[in-house]
Amino acid sequence: MKKKITVLSLCAMLFALCSSAAAQQQKKIPRIGFLSLGSVSSMASRVDAFQRGLREHGYVEGQNIHIEYRYAEGDQNRLGAFAAELVNLKVDVIITGGTIATRPAKQATNTIPIIMAYDSNPVESGIIASLARPGGNITGLASLSNELSGKRLELLQQAVPKLTRVEVFVNPSDPGAVTAVKELEPVAKGLGLSVYPFEIRNPEDIDKGFQAAIKIRAGALMAIGDPITFTHRKRVVDLAIRNHLPSIHGQIQFIEAGALMVYGPNEADMYRRTANFVDKILKGTKPAELPVEQPIKFELIINLKAAKQINLTIPPNVLARADKVIR
Repeated sequence: MKKKITVLSLCAMLFALCSSAAAQQQKKIPRIGFLSLGSVSSMASRVDAFQRGLREHGYVEGQNIHIEYRYAEGDQNRLGAFAAELVNLKVDVIITGGTIATRPAKQATNTIPIIMAYDSNPVESGIIASLARPGGNITGLASLSNELSGKRLELLQQAVPKLTRVEVFVNPSDPGAVTAVKELEPVAKGLGLSVYPFEIRNPEDIDKGFQAAIKIRAGALMAIGDPITFTHRKRVVDLAIRNHLPSIHGQIQFIEAGALMVYGPNEADMYRRTANFVDKILKGTKPAELPVEQPIKFELIINLKAAKQINLTIPPNVLARADKVIR
């Protein structure tokens, strides 16, 4: 009888252990890969927004979700290896910011869902098939950064009232950037401005671009977002200040580098909304079934420190429109 009780007890213990192991297997903590060209410090506000979005859906990092962060620290050549590393870790989802990070992630996997936190030209750059039907394993948010170039040109004119000539940095290998420049021409004509595109094919062209701006007596600079000017944004900003050239850009990172003006989507809000896609995908929705969303919040940021450096007085009516003024 004692032997029977002992055997039954052992069986009960084994069953309990198996049940516990099965329960733990069922409660596997999802792993998210976070791939960024930036650094820990430069991405801090966006990561905070992303984590806030996750908490809105009940996910708390370190409790019921794990995030693998990979920061390239401005070196886009590291992104490919980081993307492969995340794939080898078998993460459930990969978060990317911009084509610079999305492309190597796409090259690394066609099965793990990839969510763009923002991407200026995902269709024209070949990342997705269309906004409504992205197809494949990629979805997320498109920043429409280049589509806002006309608005930036208008803001430049308002900030520099006597402006007549604007040099535009454009990467000819970026289809979206080329389209943005073409769309600028009728806008410029309506504003009474002349735009002078200058091709940026490599980092060395940045210096040549400023030499060209001086030669044509450009009164301001606009950089259509691309990997080269973004990666070397500090160089672009420093040269603009040195040459007393007002400039406007589409990404907040340029303001962080000391630029005069930025107008574009609120990136923190886009990273927060990225969590919506994470939640749906972790619950079983396929990326191809989730249309790419667009920004709903935009912001104008003006850096008065930069204005002072180039001896520019921003008109009060322009300052009044700014969402943020750096003094």
